[in-house]
Amino acid sequence: MTETIETWIEDLITHVEDARGSEAFQEWLDVQSRFHDYSYRNTLLIKRQYPEASRVAGYRTWQEEFDRHVTEGESAIWIWAPIITKQCPECENSPSYHEDSNCEYDETPPEEWSEGLVGFKPAPVFDVSQTEGEPLPDLDTEATGDAGNLVDQLTAAADDLGVTVRIVPAEEWTHGEAKGICEQLSLVDVQPLVEVRDRENEADLARTLIHEYAHALLHFDVDDDTERAKREVEAEAVAYVVGRYCGLDTSGSAFYLAAWESDDPEVVRERLGRISSTAKELIDVLEDESSSSLS
Repeated sequence: MTETIETWIEDLITHVEDARGSEAFQEWLDVQSRFHDYSYRNTLLIKRQYPEASRVAGYRTWQEEFDRHVTEGESAIWIWAPIITKQCPECENSPSYHEDSNCEYDETPPEEWSEGLVGFKPAPVFDVSQTEGEPLPDLDTEATGDAGNLVDQLTAAADDLGVTVRIVPAEEWTHGEAKGICEQLSLVDVQPLVEVRDRENEADLARTLIHEYAHALLHFDVDDDTERAKREVEAEAVAYVVGRYCGLDTSGSAFYLAAWESDDPEVVRERLGRISSTAKELIDVLEDESSSSLS
């Protein structure tokens, strides 16, 4: 089994490299590059006001860059925007503030000063879910195939894995565009809680469950934002392997990984041991569930 898993992971690395070179991925990448990379402080502000936010831009940016319009009645998400203007070389104020300060710098006139950051101002932005218009290019990451009773087996395996699992109806889903989440159940109960958004495609529902189970097994006690992309690589690689073992087409995982991991896909190979052992653990639990249902 271990040799088979390692072979499949080599296949996945090849698929990721192919995905990166595809026209669809390049088009998606071009659109992503137009979105501003917000500071950590602004990211926290955005998530506090609109937890499900995924892609955020200003009112005019949505219109001019993406041919989308903010839906009437939507409330803005407020961030701090930098103020860039001519700046006094000495006191570092803008010309207007420089005039009211005690700074006596007069070697060069204000019109010859270089531009710099002189402060911040509140600025409104909106999430893509608050807009309508031309669709943004998306990557087809969904798994396909006959899932059979795999979803039932996966939910039944939750106790053996030490995880609480919930499949949430789409109309009750409160986590934006995310397909699933893994978090602490409560301040008292530290058991991982996995929630996935219900959908008609049971093959992809199963893939998402496997992905979130992998997070629960590998990353539940890890709190390091710098590792976030690599954690996603590990979880999705596990989903690819286990899904493939169960007869699903999980080739869409290549696009998922290409979108998450900007570095060399060697990170998959570097974490082969963790990916392989977690995939095997999930496969063993599924086999036990399958045997129990037949007996």
